[in-house]
Amino acid sequence: MLDCVVVGAGPAGLTAAIYLARFRRSFCVIDAGGSRAACIPRSHNHPGFPGGIAGKTLLGRMRRQAQAYGADIRAAHVEGLRALKAGFRLETSEGPVRARKVILATGVIDNEPEAPGVEAAVRRGLLRACPICDGYEASGKTVGVIGAGPHGAREAGFLTTYSKDVWLIHVGRAEDLPADERTRLKAAGVGVIETPIERVVLDGRHSAALCFGPGEPRAFDVVYMALGVTPHVTLAIGAGAKLDKTGRLVVGEHQETSVPGLYAAGDVVRGLNQISVAQGEGAIAATDVHNALAGRR
Repeated sequence: MLDCVVVGAGPAGLTAAIYLARFRRSFCVIDAGGSRAACIPRSHNHPGFPGGIAGKTLLGRMRRQAQAYGADIRAAHVEGLRALKAGFRLETSEGPVRARKVILATGVIDNEPEAPGVEAAVRRGLLRACPICDGYEASGKTVGVIGAGPHGAREAGFLTTYSKDVWLIHVGRAEDLPADERTRLKAAGVGVIETPIERVVLDGRHSAALCFGPGEPRAFDVVYMALGVTPHVTLAIGAGAKLDKTGRLVVGEHQETSVPGLYAAGDVVRGLNQISVAQGEGAIAATDVHNALAGRR
């Protein structure tokens, strides 16, 4: 039986791996691939990288750092998780694994608009998901925000910090955007477009353009998705962990879920969705795992 299994090899999971390896714990990381951070063309708000850093580059450096201390990172999928009398059993695509503690760093998936061209626009950084991460880079540009209801309205309002030319492309029902939200948008100078999106167009003149039905595409320098996320919590639910009202995992001050010995870190826990936050939570979880196994708490 291992001391710990870390599920997920994004910023939270790899930080936990670095700490556990340096604590000389027996553990493994189960990596199904596809970390959300790998989709970031370049992050400019991660501390220590004034010129920015690509998501894949950061993950590669963190992986090499963990492996330099002996971290065992396995390519596999976790298909089930259940609590035992002492520890946990994980069913993986490479066979079962048992551990005294588990850290879930399973993340979330962005809810993307269903339109041709979306994947290519995301890869090029023209269709973005996090205005906290890169709103600064949208300063003075023409910004489109694909959203529905109050959430989309709030994100469009937030982006007026950086641009006076912001448009909410409201893809929900008209009644989903209440009158008070429309009033606030108007006061903030945010225009509202209410029409389905047929496709995303990438051309040489503009960063991105959206086609709204017949006619010419509407061009924007950058477009944000404000359609929310879907947390990867299936494993946690199967183990009996509690969720908050947003569908994310409830944790205590040391990242432990409602199931003793089961921890969670990163986007699957809180809604800020920041690399530096995920790294901090991974460090907290790994340290508490070590202290608990050492009998220090």
